[in-house]
Amino acid sequence: MTDSRIPTARLGVNGPEVGVQGLGCMGMSFAYGPSDAGESRATLERALELGITLYDTADAYGAGENEKFLSPFFKAHRDELVIATKFALAIHPDDPTKRIIRNDEPYLRQCVEASLQRLDVDAIDLYYMHRRDVNIPIEETVGVMAELVREGKVKQLGLSEVTGAELRAAQGVHPIAAVQSEWSLFSRDIEANVVPTARELGVTLVPYSPLGRGFLTGSFAKAEDLTADDFRRQQPRFTGENATANAALLEPLHTVAESHGATPGQIALAWVQQQATVHNLPVIPIPGTRKPGRVQENAAATRIELTEDQLSLLEPIAAKVAGDRYADMTFTSAGRE
Repeated sequence: MTDSRIPTARLGVNGPEVGVQGLGCMGMSFAYGPSDAGESRATLERALELGITLYDTADAYGAGENEKFLSPFFKAHRDELVIATKFALAIHPDDPTKRIIRNDEPYLRQCVEASLQRLDVDAIDLYYMHRRDVNIPIEETVGVMAELVREGKVKQLGLSEVTGAELRAAQGVHPIAAVQSEWSLFSRDIEANVVPTARELGVTLVPYSPLGRGFLTGSFAKAEDLTADDFRRQQPRFTGENATANAALLEPLHTVAESHGATPGQIALAWVQQQATVHNLPVIPIPGTRKPGRVQENAAATRIELTEDQLSLLEPIAAKVAGDRYADMTFTSAGRE
């Protein structure tokens, strides 16, 4: 193996050391159109060879199918990797095409047992609350999650899309190892409150969609470029005039990429990785891919260091982005800050 393994960082104060870049596995069986199972399995193996040891899934990805798909790989390498999965997104009782958020104890316990069974493991390394149910105190939900730790079903706790205040309240109940939120050159709202709170509390940031759901790589320029079943077709940033305006923002990214002999995606990832230094806290992005070549390209971004001038060139992009991250922002931390 000629590639050097990527560096490591710690999940939370007492969590495990993992590669400074993880792998988002959702697209291997959900959301981004058709996938090739053999190629996805090869991607998982290549990622591990490169030192990528944090693998991210959720029970909501294909109604458990993603967890089932990943299970054989996890079992084959159980001592070499960290499994992260999530609960909280439930099927709407009156409309199976819609989701609702549930943080109540009966549902949480139902979810963890189902995930343990699908993953075929004795314990989940990192268990996230996927989204926040504002009708249930976060202290109550995290209290139940803490019971799962004491019962040996879960090792570390994580939260996704929570505000700074919600993170602080949760930390008062049980140590939180990681907060997962969207963070990229296109999405920087968490820098106002979530990032400084995480730094103060010793919580690791795990950015999802660090490549702007592929938009920053240039793999597509508008929603119409995507297959009919790709959920990005419903996201405001990628439709109509928003897509045209946002595509025009990528010129500085291409300029920096050319100066490094890198791809735009590598520079976008390098920017996220470098936020660990900028904000003085562990940052472990989880770009998703289904291709071995792409995971190798992504891992190489951990070796790119951007200059102050290059960071300044990229700085204005986020403030100019047209359209929200989601059509309904109430499910995000930005919608509650």
